[in-house]
Parts: sequence; C-alpha cells; structure tokens
Amino acid sequence: MSTITTKDGTEIYYKDWGTGKPLFFHHGWPLSSDDWDAQMMFFLEKGYRVIAHDRRGHGRSSQVSDGHDMDTYAADVAAVTEALDLKDAVHIGHSTGGGEAIHYAANLGKDRVSKVVLISAVTPLMVQTENNPDGVPMSVFDEIRQGTAFNRAQYFEDFTIPFYGYNREGAKISVGIRKNWWRQGMMGGVKAHHDGIKAFSETDFTEDLKSVDIPVLVLHGEDDQIVPFPLSGAKAIKLLKNGKLISYPGFPHGMPATEAETINKDLLAFIQS
Repeated sequence: MSTITTKDGTEIYYKDWGTGKPLFFHHGWPLSSDDWDAQMMFFLEKGYRVIAHDRRGHGRSSQVSDGHDMDTYAADVAAVTEALDLKDAVHIGHSTGGGEAIHYAANLGKDRVSKVVLISAVTPLMVQTENNPDGVPMSVFDEIRQGTAFNRAQYFEDFTIPFYGYNREGAKISVGIRKNWWRQGMMGGVKAHHDGIKAFSETDFTEDLKSVDIPVLVLHGEDDQIVPFPLSGAKAIKLLKNGKLISYPGFPHGMPATEAETINKDLLAFIQS
C-alpha cells in the first residue's frame, strides 16, 4: 500500500493515479478514498492526475486514538501533498472533506492550491450556537455519537437511507451503493468516527471561507438531509470572495455517487474554466 507517515507516527494511506494537473479528493465521514471511485475514474480518463487519501482513523489509515480534529486533518493533508510535491492542485471535498479542503487551503496549502470545490460540505458551521441559531441542535450530534460508539454496524446501515435520499418517494435504491457505504464505514476505527463528529459539526469555517482568494465552487443538493442546504451551501457562498454556487433540486447528500454524471460534468467545467 502507498502510505506516508506523519510527525506523530500515523500512517496515511493514499491513491495517486495518472499524470497531468493534480486533483486531490477529500472524503466524507465516516468513509474512505473509495467513495470517490466515480470521480477518480472519470478524471483519470480525462488525463488528470487523481489523488485521494483515507483520513486518519478511516479506511486503510492507522486507527489512532488521537488527532481527530480539523487542524490535524489539514496537517495530514499537507503531509501527503508535500510528500507528493503537488502544486497548482484542485482540492475537492465532500461533506466533512469539504471542511478539510477549505481549512487546508486557507491555512497550510496557499502555495499549492489553485481551486477548491465544496460538495455537500459542512461549511461554514453545522451546530446550533448563540451566533448560529438556525444550526443543527447538539442533541442531533449526540445521537449520532451514541449510535456510532455503541451500535455502529446497524447505525451505519440505517444512516445510508437519508444519506442517499432513499427515503424519498420514487427513489431508486441501489443496494450496492448502500453496502459500499457500510463497507467503507466499518473499515475505519470507531474512536476516529466518534471523535470526528465533533470535528465536522463544531468547527467554524467562517474565517477560512472569508480568507481564500482562489476560485471556489460550491455544489449542494437542495434535498440534503444530512447537511441541509440553507445552513451550509447557501451560507458558504456569501462568505467567499471568488465563489460560484450550483444547487440541485432534489439531490441528496450523497450526490457524488447517486448523481455522478451531473456532478462530474460540473466539476470538469469548473476545473477547465
């Protein structure tokens, strides 16, 4: 396996395929780089170099006890990009990975990133606070923590239903997509998944979004039941200096898998622009 070892001894697994302009993919919670299969293959065939890693504690990376916070996630990304000497890269993040991508670009990757894409991203802030009164109540994230920590196998199976919008009338349910989500989730470590909930729900990305000057594309499904569009994509675009928003009526949180043809087309247009 291809891995790099971070300063704290964590092994981070990554894929690095092809040549050409580098595209770096950041996966969502609690998945792995495998969640980008439909995008990795599409862009590889278009002549791009495609890179994706498994976040610490996820997939094939070390199931370490510590470091499950956004600063460390970004530092791990920096370690991979520096080891591979990636320059002029487009960083594409889904859900938690969107937060990771913009946090890296704003703080550690300024000389290496040309564009960022936020897909169904957790930016700017998910949890309800005094300054974010319309956010998601902490009780929701406590329920995710409880289910993840002590009933993970069944909880993850159930989570795929709203994740892909399979509870909507007329939805065409893919058993394979559901099983693949569950497989990826159960590959990772329960401690990383439990602690990562705080990272994706309580990290405030407002200053990251405000500080970047590079082009940022925001893609969000209007029927996202996991990271609701009004709380995320609709807010994030207002904070960006050089942002573009595309919202999709009826698309779910997991739209890179269920709506790959549409997402890939819009990604390609932005990358080539």
